[in-house]
Amino acid sequence: MATEIPLRCTCGKVRGVATDVSPDSGGRIVCYCDDCQAFARFLERSEVMNAAGGTDIFQMPPSSVRITEGADLLRCMRLSEKGLIRWYTDCCRTPVVNTLGARVPFVGLIQPFMDHEGSGRSRDDVIGKPLAHIFGKYAVGGVPPGAHPRVALGLMPRFARLLFGWWIAGKGEPSAFFDPKTKAPRAKPRVLSAAERQAVNGASPNLR
Repeated sequence: MATEIPLRCTCGKVRGVATDVSPDSGGRIVCYCDDCQAFARFLERSEVMNAAGGTDIFQMPPSSVRITEGADLLRCMRLSEKGLIRWYTDCCRTPVVNTLGARVPFVGLIQPFMDHEGSGRSRDDVIGKPLAHIFGKYAVGGVPPGAHPRVALGLMPRFARLLFGWWIAGKGEPSAFFDPKTKAPRAKPRVLSAAERQAVNGASPNLR
């Protein structure tokens, strides 16, 4: 059953809604990669991660994510010039989504921005249990039980089908994060310097 999920940052100044959400409409993963951990450190929001450093993400099409309040408070950053564009709120530094660019119909909605309590249903009920735990080689304390050291190759065909379907259906637009004409991010990405990357990267030098 598809559900509308309220979206809100921690302080409530940025709000929105995710539509047509169900376990079949996207894909939930837990990512332990060093970049996701670095993003949490950049935001100074360690509670975004689980005890092993994993970030809970639901992959879905951009057209299903609408920002209804506080869009002017959205900011974005990149860990490197070619890295993911990672969005957060300027008010309370809540992580929002990861994006690959305007021409790729994909957003990775980060769980602290999803108000599951407001939907009246549990996270597992709304988006399903995680399909995979990936990049476990970067996890705190070693690879967690059941996690893949790197990517879960068995999931690649599923995500490829989803991405192709979103592209064919034109679900890359409208986007809350990119201008429809210029395709530029609605906020200028802040690209971290080498010193800033080192500061947020902890012990791992493998930022992408």
